Amino acid sequence: MTIKEIEHITGLPRSNIRFYEKEKLISPVRNKNNGYREYSQQDIESIKKIAYLRTLGISIEDIRKLSNKEADLYDVVKTQRQILEQQLSELESAKLMCERMLSSNVKIDYENLNIEMYVTDVREFWNKNSNVFKLDSVSFFYMWGGGVTWGILTIICLLVAVLSIGYLPDQIPVQWSGGVVSSFVNKKLIFAFPLSCVVARFLLRPFIWRWLKMHIMESDSVTDYITNYVCFLALSVEIFIILYVNEIVKHVTVLLFIDTFVLIGLLIIAMYRIYLKKTACTIDRIRSCHTK
Repeated sequence: MTIKEIEHITGLPRSNIRFYEKEKLISPVRNKNNGYREYSQQDIESIKKIAYLRTLGISIEDIRKLSNKEADLYDVVKTQRQILEQQLSELESAKLMCERMLSSNVKIDYENLNIEMYVTDVREFWNKNSNVFKLDSVSFFYMWGGGVTWGILTIICLLVAVLSIGYLPDQIPVQWSGGVVSSFVNKKLIFAFPLSCVVARFLLRPFIWRWLKMHIMESDSVTDYITNYVCFLALSVEIFIILYVNEIVKHVTVLLFIDTFVLIGLLIIAMYRIYLKKTACTIDRIRSCHTK
């Protein structure tokens, strides 16, 4: 069967089917005559299983373990149920707190909000909601990934190009080898740097988001972070070229290394804290189940 037929049978778009294949969750054979993929009935059943488990919130990694017989379906589903129970419990608790505030005879507003009216033990309440504060700890992560930050980086990149074009030589360096310039281009290509910011945001971002959506929780934030990092890198290289042709600096490696080290370091820290938030509920729930 062709992928078009598989789309019709399963009701899933081919982008998902291709993704499952890329993740090696299905392995359609190739037709030797035309090179096209041919899907079997077993592939159809696998696709339906994968899609169903994804609707339960089970990760691609866990599904891969199930497919490779490295995990037991009962245990995976049980763990996922515990995660969902914890999430539901937290949502229900928050809902009750909102209902208590709304049912109060006193008109509520931010200026006169007295949390002791709704919380008996404040410290205990903070502890119960510690996962929320873990997410707050990555505020820089979200600020850096915001659309406003992207806009600022893109505008700066464009302004630098506009203001410097008249002072640049006809040919500017774009590639180095062993500390020596190995490639030159016309100076008008300085505008390729702000253009790369636009390309990163509107063309590259959807592909990054789609991949991350299947793997981690904070796909929007991480995607925006990576997009803005590309813009920051473009701005850094643009500024370096201007400084280089004016004989102010000579080595691009140091600049790029510092940019990469700082920004990727912040990304790793932020993703790790998000991971802690994501898994804390599971660990706490499993421990509580073992103690009952």
